[in-house]
Amino acid sequence: METKLSLITRRSSEDRKCKFNNLMHLINEDSLRKCFYKLKKNKAPGFDNVTIEMYEQNLEGNVAELMTRMKKMSYRPTAVKRVYIPKDNGKKRPLGIPILEDKLVQMAFTLILEAIYEVNFVDFSYGFRRGRNCHQALKRVDEAIMFNPVNWVVDVDIKGFFDNVNHEKLKQCLELRISDRKFIRYIVRFLKSGIMESGKYYETDKGTPQGGVVSPVLANIYLHYLLDVWFMRDLKPKLTGYVELVRYVDDFVICVEKQQEAHQVLEMIKERFKRAELELSMEKTRIVRFGRGVGGKGNDKPGTFNFLGFTHYCTKSRKGNFKVERKTERKRFARGIRKVKNWLKYNRNRLEIKEIWKMMRWMLTGHYSYYGISGNFVYINHFYDEVKRVLYDWLNRRSQKRSFNWESFHKYLKTYPLPKPRIYHSLYNFPAK
Repeated sequence: METKLSLITRRSSEDRKCKFNNLMHLINEDSLRKCFYKLKKNKAPGFDNVTIEMYEQNLEGNVAELMTRMKKMSYRPTAVKRVYIPKDNGKKRPLGIPILEDKLVQMAFTLILEAIYEVNFVDFSYGFRRGRNCHQALKRVDEAIMFNPVNWVVDVDIKGFFDNVNHEKLKQCLELRISDRKFIRYIVRFLKSGIMESGKYYETDKGTPQGGVVSPVLANIYLHYLLDVWFMRDLKPKLTGYVELVRYVDDFVICVEKQQEAHQVLEMIKERFKRAELELSMEKTRIVRFGRGVGGKGNDKPGTFNFLGFTHYCTKSRKGNFKVERKTERKRFARGIRKVKNWLKYNRNRLEIKEIWKMMRWMLTGHYSYYGISGNFVYINHFYDEVKRVLYDWLNRRSQKRSFNWESFHKYLKTYPLPKPRIYHSLYNFPAK
């Protein structure tokens, strides 16, 4: 399969108008077995409660039976199990959990779609792409503002993008490069597989599969045609000043030179998305005064904007030169501390201290590995201090007798240290492209 996918990628790169047919033959028992081992472990099962370990016990038989159904076109994806997780604003975010078999088939389709489209995606798109990540997107924004005449940033938020993708328009996007009807039919089946919530089935007439392996690549394909190609071919040529788009899946910002054109860009995007039956969240979508040419008084004072969990702001270097800096977004910081508190509240009396310490190390390292970026040391150090404080408070609630005072707690920290904050990502040492 890898060799055939490489040939598809080469053909897609050489001829961007080429349509691919007979793709279903790439999905066979051997390729499905390989896809099975690409699935992430330790994920919650769907409502059939089948885990990776259970499916693997009879992997050969399960894959053979699945392949038989797929050849007969009798395989139909099962409805996604819907659960809810809390959001920062007190509301709850819906989360979908497909059954394992559907994840397996979606992985096979994902690899084929990536082989076709990856070489055609634009260089300012970073989300869920091999060899690209959010820190490169942050670097791209930094370079756009630091080295170009940017005075305004259009910060755009799409309201419920994954839940509102138009199925027919997405199908039309796929048909620009794929003419295999069976392949398209299966993707449509995934889109319309439905949701199970509290034992009740709900149809899905829009949106991509919640929690689905194939959802990120479908989102990238849709936004590639809806936004990226349109931006380069239709929007950008109409402007006289500098403009650059940086996108991470459905999260994107546009750096603009002229104020009038910043408003023009936002209006054109609103109209473009309206035609696609998508709506911008006007509470979160803003035009921000931002850049090298921005003064520091009155209406000319630079603003701030949030992108990928960081608040961007204008400042000056030690030599007095303009500089863009980033700090952990306030909501993300609070969410991280709340996650630590909730975990300790639930586990403080269930686990031994050495197990609690192991989890705290994991949580801190995970936070540093994302937020440990150039200029943000103060805030990851603040996170470290807050975690220590929370840990001290909750460990002293394990019983009526206090486990530690500050002196004994710090002695314990010296013997069993928690990972100290450090910068994992220097924006000056890796490329944005």
